[in-house]
Amino acid sequence: MPFNFPILLTWMRVALIPVFVAVFYLPVSWIQVETANLVGALIFAFAAVTDWLDGFLARRWGQTSAFGAFLDPVADKLIVAAALILLVRLERTDSILAMIIIGREITISALREWMAQLGQRKSVAVATVGKLKTTAQMVAILLLLSDAPLVPYVDTNLLGNVLMVIAAILTLWSMVYYLKMASVELSGKKIDV
Repeated sequence: MPFNFPILLTWMRVALIPVFVAVFYLPVSWIQVETANLVGALIFAFAAVTDWLDGFLARRWGQTSAFGAFLDPVADKLIVAAALILLVRLERTDSILAMIIIGREITISALREWMAQLGQRKSVAVATVGKLKTTAQMVAILLLLSDAPLVPYVDTNLLGNVLMVIAAILTLWSMVYYLKMASVELSGKKIDV
């Protein structure tokens, strides 16, 4: 197992997950709800930034590895799943949206693993629709975690849930896209996506 700074950042994201979740379960006598929301949102934002940074640094410094390519998406999916489950528990978003997003992540992870075993991993590489989904999802989660108005008269819960619905739609769209791309590789036929 290689060890370098980009992989350290990825491990840090994994290690932050229990801290992130624990912040929302601390007694109010230890931390006020508003403070917990802010700290939780900041931890999630830090994780999102390190997600981008570890990949950037690994490519820039020539420190990419098979282990890093495996661990990075696992860390991302774990913190997103933890955040979504937490948001459902806090009644800030709908469980159906969380199930769609988490279900898609499991499905596409399994598909990528299977395609990698067939030597076709590039056929299910990240596409633009996947990047749009991730952006909508991350912003939605941040808004819902913070649970505080950005500016007067802007309901962050409403805005976060609108973005969560958009993320769920993009999630389904990207899943169909990846499944079609994989089926093209497996069947050898060209189809429109």
